[in-house]
This record gives sequence, structure tokens and C-alpha cells, in this order.
Amino acid sequence: MSQISGLLVEKPQSVTAVKGKNVTFVTKVDSSQMLRKPTMKWLKGKWMDLGSKAGKHLQFKETYDRNTKIYTYEMTIVKVVDGDAGGYRCEVTSKDKCDSCTFDISVEDAGEDAGELDFSGLLKKRERKQKEEPEIDVDVWEILKNAKPCDYEKIAFEYGITDLRGLLKRLKKMKKVEPKKSDAFLKKLDPAYSVEKGKKIQLSVELADPNAQVKWLKNGQEIKPSAKYIFESVGGIRKLIINKCTLADDAAYECVIGEEKSFTEVFVQEPPVTITKMLDDVHVVVGEKVEFEVEVSEEGANVKWKKDGVELSRDGKYRFKKDGTKHWLIINEATAEDIGTYYVYTSGGESKGELEVEEKELEVLQSIADLTLKAAEQAVFKCEVSDEKVTGKWFKDGVEVIPSDRIKMTHIGRYSGPLTATLIDSCISKLTSSLTSPILLYARTLKPINLPVGEKMLFRVTAVNIAGRSPPAVMAQAVTIREIVERPKIRLPRQLRTKYIKRVGEKVNLVIPFQGKPRPVVTWLKDGAPLDTGLVNIRTSDVDTILFIRQAAREHSGQYTLSVQIENMEDKVNLEIQIVDKPGPPIAVTVTDVWGFNAALEWKPPKDNGNCEITGYTIQKADLKTKEWFTVLEHNRRPSCTVSDLVMGNEYTFRVFSENICGMSDDAGISKNTAAIAKTGLQQNLKPYKEKDMCSSPKFITPLVDRSVIAGYSAAISCAVRGHPKPKIIWMKNKMIIGEDPKYLMQNNQGVLTLNIRKPSLFDGGKYTCRAINDLGEDEVECKLEVRGMVKNFHQVQCVTLTMT
Repeated sequence: MSQISGLLVEKPQSVTAVKGKNVTFVTKVDSSQMLRKPTMKWLKGKWMDLGSKAGKHLQFKETYDRNTKIYTYEMTIVKVVDGDAGGYRCEVTSKDKCDSCTFDISVEDAGEDAGELDFSGLLKKRERKQKEEPEIDVDVWEILKNAKPCDYEKIAFEYGITDLRGLLKRLKKMKKVEPKKSDAFLKKLDPAYSVEKGKKIQLSVELADPNAQVKWLKNGQEIKPSAKYIFESVGGIRKLIINKCTLADDAAYECVIGEEKSFTEVFVQEPPVTITKMLDDVHVVVGEKVEFEVEVSEEGANVKWKKDGVELSRDGKYRFKKDGTKHWLIINEATAEDIGTYYVYTSGGESKGELEVEEKELEVLQSIADLTLKAAEQAVFKCEVSDEKVTGKWFKDGVEVIPSDRIKMTHIGRYSGPLTATLIDSCISKLTSSLTSPILLYARTLKPINLPVGEKMLFRVTAVNIAGRSPPAVMAQAVTIREIVERPKIRLPRQLRTKYIKRVGEKVNLVIPFQGKPRPVVTWLKDGAPLDTGLVNIRTSDVDTILFIRQAAREHSGQYTLSVQIENMEDKVNLEIQIVDKPGPPIAVTVTDVWGFNAALEWKPPKDNGNCEITGYTIQKADLKTKEWFTVLEHNRRPSCTVSDLVMGNEYTFRVFSENICGMSDDAGISKNTAAIAKTGLQQNLKPYKEKDMCSSPKFITPLVDRSVIAGYSAAISCAVRGHPKPKIIWMKNKMIIGEDPKYLMQNNQGVLTLNIRKPSLFDGGKYTCRAINDLGEDEVECKLEVRGMVKNFHQVQCVTLTMT
């Protein structure tokens, strides 16, 4: 689905052109928000695409400004004629967006001084019909101003207005009123929508009141919900979805809320009819039937047949036939005048095929023989030709022989000679008296059939009448039976006249018919050397030869020569077979320059091109943060490109795929360096860094705490200190340094100091001190440890405490 959006920056305007002068229309498209190049169409009327009519009369031009990213399209009509008048439309599409603009051309005659006078045209009498413009009352204008566009034709018919186009132009100039703001609609329907035939389209409006009820109308008739028309309501948005659009859906639509309405028009584009099966060349002999067959993409499509640029019509010579998607051009009896190139045209394609008509070659199958006769004997000359319709002339010493009572001439089938009844029988000279069955005929010539080739035959002839048979006349010498020699000729199929291309791994099966008698000797060569039958299979019959490759490989590429030979007669053809594969990756991909939000890339073509031409390159980019690849350019022809619209502050790497007719390469060439897009316009003023002096004298942040423990149970006292450099820790008991006494375990974990006393006794009680010393000073903390002993005295337990101060 394509929706109207503001892609057109500058639109063409309606003009009044002078007949015989040139007129140019310019439109500009903003491509800053597009990922790909937009598609521009110039249309006349509703659907007539002018792109296919480019030539001397219609000229198109396209330019692109890299700085502003604006495409400029121009259409020039050279020497305007009356037929150029009418309504035109330019339409630009890009993915799901489209925009269009309509404009009109009116043509007026040039003044008396404009151009050169055509005196021969001025001498002719011509009656001009003066157009009578309808006198329109003011009331009619008021009716038209307040009427719907779909009712204009009805009103014009009612009031007798014939020039509806002129009336609409005039009405358009009068109705330049600023659109009123709608109270019911926050967003109205777009002026127009475009959709392809068979696809769906969505019309949407936004209401001020989410609870309001709407009606959808088509050409003034209310639409009911169905499988084709679907109504959707989400908050204040109302949507009309039309499924599987047809040409019947090309109409005016309205959304009605109370007294307020929103209008739009839907254009349904019919896809062009393409040719799915092209015409083949036809080779026939004079008098044979010719059939050109073509297959199109849609049933019932209209096609045009042309010969050498002249359209063919249905008459006694040409017949047209169609069945579903197939169409035929039939010529019943081909002649030499039918030789030429035949074209077939559809709305979306064309194809051509050549017709070759070959004259029948007249051959003398049996020529006249020398005779030695006695006086008064009868001389019979006979001759056999290949065509029964051809009659011969007899000459004696260069002078034409005229039939008379003494000289008689006959023509029966392919034989020429006098007519009589003769009985002929034959025998093989190697066998003694082995006669075949006699043949009775009423002619003085005979062509025996089904005779053994290579044998020597004797013939004798006996005349028969009502009285009986005459004595037989026997040939003096035997005749060697030989097969009629036919010159060898190869009928090369059309697809093999150009380079034959197949992919690696595909099957190659070429059937090449030929003709010639006796059976010709067929020889295959590859690049001038005998063909290796281990790589290629060759099968040959009496009428054709087959070259078969089960799985094509690159070594099968080359020039193949087919030779067909009979005795000293030979016919040759050359075939060029190319086996292709996907190309390798490009090499030496490098980021050559970075400026602004752009990066320039260069690379070298791949070492392996897949045995065919490189058709383009696909470029992808990836941000080093996300490592996700996105395609930025496709089918780039040159080994360099510029990537734009890069994001500021990101660093990018690139990879390039090469393409040929088999597709993209499996691997890509990755850029050796990256493109870093610097942040522009932002500069941070950093203050000089001053290193903080972390040195400090030791200081206890957690002091020792007085404790009371029971003798025989391990105890621990702890504190925390900080200082830089790291202080030295000294533990003391009663002002005496505790040394390497195994009873005490001293620990230091990130400034947390712990003194563990293993199974203290009553003598371990006292005052404990922890001192921390570094170069900047010292600090100490102290605590009292009380150790209580357990004493059993009968049924009482007394606690004895020893405290030393």
C-alpha cells in the first residue's frame, strides 16, 4: 500500500502551449528521507504511461544534487500539436510512500507572424467548426460550487453543457477558497491514494470525538462491512480497509460525520501484462504453414502483432488465435514475401522472432542417358526431378524441341517421356536367373523402389498388348544401386546461436538436429581439439546429435565445434558454452577518507569472478558497538562508493559483497580500517587534573573494646586503622611487645586488625595495646581483657577472677 506524502518539493503547473513550440515541465523530489532512489512516472489521462513513448516528440531528463539530495525530473514536449492537449499527472513512489500532482495542457494556434506559412495548406478549402461555448447562468455555477465532484457530469448533462473540461477549469479558478477547519475531524483523508490491482489499501481519519459514529460512502453509496470492506476503530481513529482491490474500486470515497464530510479518490493501478514465453525463430519451406506462439502473464490480455514495424490485421493471409494465456500468429502458406522480423507487443513487454522461408531446391534425380540406335528404331529419353509440379523443356542442339506426330512429350508425376505400356522385371547380377516379380506400368519410365543398396541389378523390359508379350529387352550391363546423396546441413536451435550459459552443477542437454543422406559422420571438437568423451557424453542418431553433461563444471567452458560430413561435403557450426559460478569476495577494502557524516570506500575486484562479468557490489556497514550489519548500497557498479548519513560519535566498519549473474558472493571483503565520525560542535573544557595527596598519619577509626572471657575458650580482640603509607602494627600486653608467641595470632585485613588468643588462662588477663606507626606519625588504642576461671565446690560453682592492673 502506498500513501500520499509530501515528496514533491516543486510541482509542474498547468500551461497554455503554442502549437509548434516546445514546452517543458519540471518537478523536484526531496530524497533526504529515502533509502533508495525514487521512481518517477509521467502519465497522460489516467493510466497512459509516457515513459514508453520517449523519442523525438517526448524527451525526459533526470538530474541529482548531492548537496541538497534533490532529484530534478524534466519532461519536454517538442513541437506541441493538438493531440498533446489534455490532463497529465506525475507520480513519484518510494517503498510505501507516494506523491502525485496533476496539471493540464491546452494548445492554441500561433499568431500570423509565428512560424512559416504553409501556402499549400492555405490554398485548400477547409470548413472550421466553431465551438459554441455554453452560456451558463449564475445559478448553474452556484449549483456546481456546492455539488460533489462525482455529480459534475450529471449536472452538465442536465443543463446541456458540452464542454465539461473547460467548465471544470473555470470552476477550479473560481473555487480558490481557503479550506475551513473541521470541528469533527482532527485529520482528514488524504487527497488521493494509489494501490496496485490485487493488493489492499487503508483509508484512515482521526476524529475529535472518539465516540462519534461515521459512515463510509463509495461514489455516494454507503458501504456495509464485509469480507472486502473492513471497518476498524481504535480510539479516535477510524479506518476503512479494502481487500484485493479491483478496477471497480477505482472511485471517490467519503467519510461522513453528521454534516461534515472528508473526500478522497482511490486510483487502482493495473499491473502491466508481461511476456512469459518469448517468440522463437521459425524456418520453413515455401508453401508450409507458419505458427508463431507467445505466452503472456494474464488471460484475456490484448496483444499486437507487427511485421517489420507495420501492424498486422486479420485478413485472408494472417490469422490470430488465443487460448488462455497463449496467443498464435498463423500464416497458412508461407512465401518469400513473408520473410522478416515479427514482433508481439503487450502493455508490459515485447518479443520478436525471425521467419526464414527457404525455396525448394530442385534436384535432377535421374538425368537423360546417351542412346545408340539403329535407323527407324524408337528413341526414348526420360528425366526425373524432385518436384512434381515442375515441367521440363526438351532441347536438341540448343534448339527447343516442339511436340509433333513424330515427337511426343509427356509429364507424369516427376517423370517426363512418351507414354506406353511396359512390363519390367529385374534380377541381381550376382545371382543366376533370380528374377523378381514383374511390374506392369503404363509409362515409358519407372523408378523401382526398395532395391538393395550396393547391389548390381539387371533389368529387362517386355511390351504387352492385347495380343500378348513381346520378347524381353535386357540391359547390356548391371546397374549399381546407390542411395541418393543429400547435402549435410545442421539446424542449429536459436538458443545456441549465442553464448550458452549454465551454472556450476546444473545439467547440460543440447539436442542439435541435422539432415543428410546417407548417414553423415558426426565429429565434435572442443577448442580445436578432439572432445574428451570421459567428461562429456555424446549420443548421435540418424537425425540429431546430443551433447550431455550431468553436472556442469568450469572446465566444460569453451568453444565446441560440430562437424557433419558426407563424402567431400561438410557443414560446421560453433557453440560457445560458458559455465558460471558465484564470484569470490572483493579484496583490499579500505576506508580512504572520512568527512562530516560521510566515508569513502575503495576496493579491488575479486580474484575469482565466477567465470563471468562482475555486475555490481553490495556494501554493508556495522557500528562497532552493536556489530549489526545494514545494507547501504546495492548493485554498485564501480569499485568505490561514498557512504552517507553516518551517526556522529560512532565508529563504523564496512564489508563488500561482489555480484554476478549467479548472485552475491558467499563471503565478503571486510575493510582493513574503520571510519570514526567525530562529534562536531561539542567541545569539553577539561580542568587540569590535580593528583590528591593521600598520605596521612595512622588513625584508628574503630577502637579496641574491653572484654570479659572464660578461661579455656579462645578469644579475639579487634580494631580498625587507616593511614598512608601503610602503617606498621605492634601489639603489646601490659606495655610489653608480644613477639612470636604461638599463643597469639595477629591478622591485618584491609586495615582491620585482629589479635586471636588461643585458650586464654587466668594469667592472660590484663591491658592490651595496639600501636600503628608510619613516617607521618603514630597512634594507639588499648583495652582491658578479663579472664574468668571455673571452680567446683560441692554443689556450688564459684567464679574466680584475676585482674591485673
